[in-house]
Amino acid sequence: MTLFRHPEDRIPVLLFSCVFALDLTVYFTAHSWWFPILWLGLGIIPKGWISAWNHHHQHVTMFRHALPNRLLEIMFGFQTGITSHAWFLHHVLGHHRNYLDQEKDESRWMRPDGTAMGELEYSLSTALTAYPRAFKVGLKHPKALRVFLGMGALQVALLGLLFWHNWYNALFVFLLPMCVSLYVTAWATYFHHSGLVTKEHAEASYNILHRGYNLMTGNLGYHTAHHTKHGLHWSKLPELHAQMARDIPPTLYRQPGIPFVWSGSEEKVVLSTDQVESLAQPVSARASDSHAPADSQLKDATA
Repeated sequence: MTLFRHPEDRIPVLLFSCVFALDLTVYFTAHSWWFPILWLGLGIIPKGWISAWNHHHQHVTMFRHALPNRLLEIMFGFQTGITSHAWFLHHVLGHHRNYLDQEKDESRWMRPDGTAMGELEYSLSTALTAYPRAFKVGLKHPKALRVFLGMGALQVALLGLLFWHNWYNALFVFLLPMCVSLYVTAWATYFHHSGLVTKEHAEASYNILHRGYNLMTGNLGYHTAHHTKHGLHWSKLPELHAQMARDIPPTLYRQPGIPFVWSGSEEKVVLSTDQVESLAQPVSARASDSHAPADSQLKDATA
């Protein structure tokens, strides 16, 4: 019996573990005041990417058994500020069920008066209400709520132990990165659905085709496919996007953010008919067909 549900998760988990090992190394060995601050700055973008994988894990757990999943979630909690089952309640049982209804959506981008929030307003609102909204959803799902509360208490106790041992390093290596990662995660989700008022899944999400972005986020750029079948493993999303490509409006694409694109970050992209047809080919066919137009025709959308 294998430990992982999907073998594709082995390398990502190894990388997350290496990052966490580096965090612990800095925490236990850093004696200068400036190095933990430097480490905080260096970790903002990588831990933002790890947040995407924490998200995937809450949709499809990476291990077959509860204990390694809970241990992984403790590590994720310290890296991303999103503790065990917080994503599951707020995002899987909340946002995915309600994202077409801005009166109910746990990650709503619309104000009560029907106008759209700006990036800063949305990011602060979503980050600050994340745990209260997760708890509210949990009231309807007591089994998941118990895990959320129990693991949250354990996370706080472990963080408290780290502060007791070395408060300064704990502040800059763990607590502040947790807060920053939670905010960055909320900010990144602003570009997934903002401004899209529809009742159709195929028209309700923006997509990002950039290879580097999808490599580092586990294909999170195939967001329409993800919302259409959110229980599908991240490795299968490109194939599902190919099946749906002709149904997704060509206006629902964006450039990735920093560090992949520094000028025009998150700008909207409109695909041509040829580009849509290229996407609609099976992924295996695009990879094997030397005459496939994927690289040349999708250059503007994936650069």
